[in-house]
Amino acid sequence: MSGHIFLYGPSGSGKTTVGSILAEKLALPFLDLDAYIETICGESIPAVMAGRGREGFRELEAQALCACLDGRPQVVALGGGSLLREENRALAEALGQVVFLEASPRVLAQRLQADSHHRPLLAGGLVTSLDSLLKERQSHYDSFQLRVNAEGNPEAVAEEIQRSMGYYHLRAMGAPYDARVCANGLESCGDLLRQCGCEGPVLLVSDKQVAPLYADRVIESFNRAGYQAHLVVIPAGEEHKSVETLMRLWQACLEAGLERGSTLAALGGGVVSDLPGFAAATYMRGCNWVAFPTTLLSMVDASLGGKTGFDLPQGKNLVGAFYPPRLVLSDPQTLSTLPQRELRAGLAEVLKHGVIADPDLFVICAHGWEAVAANLPHIVRRAQAVKVSLIEADPYEKGPRAALNFGHTIGHAVELVSGYRLRHGEAVAIGMLVETRLAEKLGIAESGLAEEIRAALAGLGLPVEIPAGLPRADILRAVQADKKKSKGTVKFALPEKLGLVRTSIEIADLQQMLQILEE
Repeated sequence: MSGHIFLYGPSGSGKTTVGSILAEKLALPFLDLDAYIETICGESIPAVMAGRGREGFRELEAQALCACLDGRPQVVALGGGSLLREENRALAEALGQVVFLEASPRVLAQRLQADSHHRPLLAGGLVTSLDSLLKERQSHYDSFQLRVNAEGNPEAVAEEIQRSMGYYHLRAMGAPYDARVCANGLESCGDLLRQCGCEGPVLLVSDKQVAPLYADRVIESFNRAGYQAHLVVIPAGEEHKSVETLMRLWQACLEAGLERGSTLAALGGGVVSDLPGFAAATYMRGCNWVAFPTTLLSMVDASLGGKTGFDLPQGKNLVGAFYPPRLVLSDPQTLSTLPQRELRAGLAEVLKHGVIADPDLFVICAHGWEAVAANLPHIVRRAQAVKVSLIEADPYEKGPRAALNFGHTIGHAVELVSGYRLRHGEAVAIGMLVETRLAEKLGIAESGLAEEIRAALAGLGLPVEIPAGLPRADILRAVQADKKKSKGTVKFALPEKLGLVRTSIEIADLQQMLQILEE
């Protein structure tokens, strides 16, 4: 997986400006193909084209494209006709992803009129020449699938490219790391491990449900990349997110010969991210770890942000550490083998992200199960964008990142009291509804918000009531043991409206909470 990002579009679409910003965000080199040609030719593009003609220039462009792509991934701004040649397009699409920047003829003309660069193909009347060129290339330009509106400010356009691709470089928690959504990504995970500087030996950790499906594929990719790889398989389920399983992982690290520079790789859902992450944080005082999430919940939530840990009998994640991975690689194709109940449970976290920061994502979820299930890769990328933005703004949960706890204070308690018979996402769905009802009673949330959330959850096939057999008093006691408690007071993240959540709300009188639980 070479992983180049090619920005393509007509003159004036902002490829160079956006490309340099995007490259900085992703910590990748930036190359402007026209500038590269000018450097190797020692003259301007108009002079090159005048001397060689259009076809001669296209030949030189093809040679330059081949020459500059032999190396590490980079962001490349292409000329407006670089991919007219089929061989150029085939090369670009084989070595990376083409992002087409689109803007209206009016915006393109305005930008070009303000630009001092001479463009030979737009000689004469600018508006007339531009209109003619766009019509000539319309079918070619329309054939590119990944398209981003480039009419906004360049920073926002670069962010939209990241959201559309599912590609981030997180810097906020010490050592930076990439988070990527890649179709067939597991086939190339070994190469990506090399690109992020991880050393071997590698210990792959998976569970008894996931390992038979994907472990061989991952091990083979590691071997192709030159790693000595080992596999340890742990039992599946939240009940095994324990210190006993953690001890087994430490022992497996020793048996595999892992050193401080070696790497643990986590292949599976949330449990399989949290435990190896904590093992890596503590083994020899810290070694590398990477996450290959295979569940929707883990892709959009658990694998991102460096939260690692394990459960105690009294509650979830009561022991843990912030310890960022070196890579998070989500392959949406693994969701095809996920049981439907697990998939629906993951959608609770997606909907939560919509409530706290992306109302449009909430609307997508509100269309119901069928609509959402048909477009899961887009859902994954969009939901990840919410969490990444909060992690970058507040890596250690001192402020806005606490919004991600919406639904979790009650949800964790319900999950615990159910003996983990409820999936995490199912419990969070219940937690979101209970906490929104509390927010309405406290005058924090808009009236009717709880019903809006309830309808969306029900449309996704998620539970909207606490199971009748769960003692409400036990749930309340579990809430009082929540790890987010401060000075004996439980703190909540409660919604005001779609897209806005208020954090650090103290609820001193939990009898009010008990009344809501009993409703």
